[in-house]
Amino acid sequence: MCGFMAFRSKDLTQIEKDSFNKIKYRGPDQSQILKLENNVILAFHRLSIMDLSTDGMQPFQNTDKDAIVCNGEIFNHQQIKDTLLSDEKFISKSDCEVILPLYKKFGLKKLCKNLDGEFAFAIWDSKLKTLLAARDQIGIRPLFYGHKNEDNSIAFASEVKSLQDFCYDIKPFPPGHFFDGVSFHEFDSIHDVEIDEDLSVNKSLQGIKQLLEQAVIKRLDSDAKVGFLLSGGLDSSLVCAIAARESSKKIKTFAVGIKEDPIDTKYAQIVADHIGSEHTEFLFSKSDLLETIDSLIYRLESFDITTIRASLGMDLICRHIKDTTDIKVLMTGECSDEMFGYKYTDFAPSPTEFQKEASKRMKELYIYDVLRADRCISSNSLEARVPFSDKAFVKFVMSIPPKLKMNTTGHGKYLLRAAFDTEDYLPQDILFRQKAAFSDAVGHSSVDYLKTLAEITITDEEFSKSNELFPHCTPTTKEAFLYRQIFEKHYSGQSHLIKAIWLPNQEWENCKVSDPSARALPNYGKSGL
Repeated sequence: MCGFMAFRSKDLTQIEKDSFNKIKYRGPDQSQILKLENNVILAFHRLSIMDLSTDGMQPFQNTDKDAIVCNGEIFNHQQIKDTLLSDEKFISKSDCEVILPLYKKFGLKKLCKNLDGEFAFAIWDSKLKTLLAARDQIGIRPLFYGHKNEDNSIAFASEVKSLQDFCYDIKPFPPGHFFDGVSFHEFDSIHDVEIDEDLSVNKSLQGIKQLLEQAVIKRLDSDAKVGFLLSGGLDSSLVCAIAARESSKKIKTFAVGIKEDPIDTKYAQIVADHIGSEHTEFLFSKSDLLETIDSLIYRLESFDITTIRASLGMDLICRHIKDTTDIKVLMTGECSDEMFGYKYTDFAPSPTEFQKEASKRMKELYIYDVLRADRCISSNSLEARVPFSDKAFVKFVMSIPPKLKMNTTGHGKYLLRAAFDTEDYLPQDILFRQKAAFSDAVGHSSVDYLKTLAEITITDEEFSKSNELFPHCTPTTKEAFLYRQIFEKHYSGQSHLIKAIWLPNQEWENCKVSDPSARALPNYGKSGL
């Protein structure tokens, strides 16, 4: 990843320095604090991915003294250089260096629309004397803003923890928006595209396959070594299978499970054998969960139940990768369920409702699964790349008539499965496997242990005060209370950052459940077996 801050400060205070250092794990390779005119500070922690030399270090400045800090990967940077900035001279081979000259040439809105990638950035415009900022359409890269206590000026940072000691009214920067120095403007909504009623099943399958392949291939471009998280479920398995076909060497895959009853790992091994990857299996213990939960919630900046459950295994495997390999980039399978459907969307009452739910979940990804992937990976000094979030892929899938995406075959996400039911990408029992959610699939005992831990830790008297203590997103279980209690210890008064606990659509038949696990649904069936 990388981490940055952008704000005004007459004299850089110790609090501001300490706040910057709280996110050093995002970029441990190099750090720089640059003071510009008008008391503007751009501070950057670098994780070297593209152009591993010091030339790629940020902030980048031009001769006009404009400057930029960016946490991102711009996958069409070479195309931009060749077609839009052919007369520009660059000092590095960093993909992010194209952003500032592209802004100077076209302005903020056109800049954002021309970028194909995962990005969050802040720009100091020396002519306008203002700070500008933008974030990618899905919110793959994190960005928050707040207002400084002493002068009400706006401040930007990669994580909340860098703002909370000297800012108020901290909020997530809205995905797909830019800030022009005065207000926020949407530059692209890839969640609410027009449905193409002329798309047939065959055309849908062709588009899904072609665009997902392109999304994976473009994300293989890295000067640092790339690895792959492999759960043995459909999404991560497809990403790994495509990458294995395109790579000249064996790709490295990693699976995680709990020692007592790992579910995913046996399926991940089947996929690894099929695609010929160099595979590592990591099993953790119940004690590992206990030791990491406080630190994890601090890094996650969330109290959402399913986010925390799924993060525990992901964080532990990322830590293992950091400690035992020289890999710095991880490809993941997030963002698929939101478009193609969860177990609970089998109960969508109509195609219109299915599409409405998909759009809602895509808009909220930056609060839940995307946040989880970012924090688990970045806090272990690694970078996440998410092929299913590719904007061309998302726009196409969201344009497919929802009646084609609904589960009418007995296999959820049928279009995605059928698109790769060719050329022996995956074994049939993997391609059509009904997989559990990641939080359950690392092992059911993992979630069960967390519930037991909460029962032991939280007294009945404490739990009875839930409404009084936490009027927003009031915990309804002791497990939720435990997570909220830890969150408030680190982020008192910031619960608004999570607008709701993730649950299936409570208005649909069979979906009014109190636990976010798919195990609570009547159609769970063979999922996770």
